[in-house]
Amino acid sequence: MKARIGKQIIVALAIIHFLLSCASVPKEQTKANLYYNRGIAYAEKGQYDQAISDYNKALEVNPRYAEAYINRGVAYAKKGQYDQAISDYNRALEINPKDAVAYYNRGIAYGRKGEYDQEISDYTKALEINPKLPEAYYNRGITYYLKKEYDKSWDDIKKGQDLGYQVPPKFLDDLRKASGRQN
Repeated sequence: MKARIGKQIIVALAIIHFLLSCASVPKEQTKANLYYNRGIAYAEKGQYDQAISDYNKALEVNPRYAEAYINRGVAYAKKGQYDQAISDYNRALEINPKDAVAYYNRGIAYGRKGEYDQEISDYTKALEINPKLPEAYYNRGITYYLKKEYDKSWDDIKKGQDLGYQVPPKFLDDLRKASGRQN
């Protein structure tokens, strides 16, 4: 299965390269979308510098392309460049303040920096916008665990599970031991 996906990404990259090399790409937004999609393909292959380059090109064509900022932020985060990632999520939120994914991803970046209060705040905002985001409950639950706020951790872990998130058994064991609870 993984080899098939890899071949699909290579084919997608080839098609996008061809389209971008054509003398006339029909509309500017189409051109931005092509760069954006090629950036996604590069990111899927773990080629984050190439992905960032293509997101940059998409943003040159359309500076209000919120999804390009989000995905460039993800690529920066994958490289450990959390401040750049947070900056991109901020730009995306300036364009679309109701984007739960931007808040969620920014929360992850804050967490990687050890800024747990800001991380919790961003997960909370993401959940206000989209209360059916199980990953946000799970990640917020982990952050509460790290802050030794075990009751809040249990509440979020339960909500994430209720929405179908598969919580690793090791984390549940650790939470049980730390909190003294069994549920």
